[in-house]
Amino acid sequence: MEAEPPSDRSLNDFSDHLLLHILSFLPTLDAVRTASVCRKWQTLLPSLSSLNFDFSLFPPAESPSATRRLFADSVDIYLLRRPHCPLLKLRFQFDFREHLYCFHIDSWIRYAVNHGVNEIDIDFYINRDYHVSDTDGGGDNEPCYFVFYLDTIRNSRVRVLKLCRCDLILPIGLASSVAFKSIQSLYLDQIYLTDEMVSDLILGCANLESLVLEYCYDMKELKICSSRLKSLSLLYFHSQNEEEESVEICAPNLVSFRIVCFEMWMYSLKETGSLVEAYVEFMHEERHYEYWSKVVRFLTGVKHLVVENWWFRLHSSLEISPENLGFNNLTSVELRTGYTTYDLLGIAALLECSPNLETLIVNVLLKIDEDESLSEELLKRPIKFSMPSLREVKIKSFSDAQLLFNFMKLLIEQRVVLEKIIAVAVNGESTVMLITPQPF
Repeated sequence: MEAEPPSDRSLNDFSDHLLLHILSFLPTLDAVRTASVCRKWQTLLPSLSSLNFDFSLFPPAESPSATRRLFADSVDIYLLRRPHCPLLKLRFQFDFREHLYCFHIDSWIRYAVNHGVNEIDIDFYINRDYHVSDTDGGGDNEPCYFVFYLDTIRNSRVRVLKLCRCDLILPIGLASSVAFKSIQSLYLDQIYLTDEMVSDLILGCANLESLVLEYCYDMKELKICSSRLKSLSLLYFHSQNEEEESVEICAPNLVSFRIVCFEMWMYSLKETGSLVEAYVEFMHEERHYEYWSKVVRFLTGVKHLVVENWWFRLHSSLEISPENLGFNNLTSVELRTGYTTYDLLGIAALLECSPNLETLIVNVLLKIDEDESLSEELLKRPIKFSMPSLREVKIKSFSDAQLLFNFMKLLIEQRVVLEKIIAVAVNGESTVMLITPQPF
């Protein structure tokens, strides 16, 4: 069979639509730099429908203040030269420390809204390095926050709004407004939020389907009630007055729920019968166990669960058992765990409560506090796994080959038919697949 002759096609032969699609995945600064690679791209760059201005990639000037000035001017010039064509997404990261840039930022947002933008993603944090030592342009070293008025996107086409580290100002009467019905996804990171603000946002964004609150603060009696919400993430909230703080979730169409280190004294999930998947993560230390256990008891109806291995403690304290708290719908679980006797007892407790589990994924767990000591009786008692429906086990990021071998041996000794066991090393390079034999 003759080899095909080498193609003479170049990037210039691709359609404009395909080239623009490729460029849309690059930060705008990198896309501009590619003009030297393909001459055709020079004429296409102004028509990019997805703009991403990343301050961290911008060449530094003689001082941070000068870098900020050049960055703002560069964005201004690019938008002024851009033809009047639709804009799907505007994302920018900016080291905002001086109020003189408010005019620039306001103009970027207005430009996006006037060009029918669907997604706005504004990040004033970038990363920790920009905030460790803030002495440039800050005067008295007080943090300087950009004020984002939600009214700026009133009656717009914005479906996705992401804000990080700014002051959010809501319009009066937001809860009864229909001016923000286009918003379907809201991501708020490091934003001051009161309970009333959250409730007003949910009511004012009547078609909101996805909500993420990350490192937000000043919430005390948080209520998230929505018949449209399908995805909810509550991330990183440090409790100040534990016995006074609570979160109540009432979302009959909620499908996906994620909670990470979100500390509240009381958790309440109501009318969440549609919930399919849940992700629960708390630091593995004593004080976080209470948060973990309070959340987990509301998740008995989920099919897919990612969670830490505190199951033995829950089981041994008689708080959970197959009789009073069964996960009968659970078909797959990713368990962050170790492979000590304590951990294996936890896996056994989880399996006992999950009779229909088909897939078990075990991943590494960073333990801050040591596990509680076990009695001699428990240490000597044979560990038995109840796995009537289990078909696949995947072991991720293992580093101790002996512990892995002991765990795999224990699985096989249970005399159940596992279709496969997959082990993935820490470096991700080594993968072992073992097909287990039929039971004796």
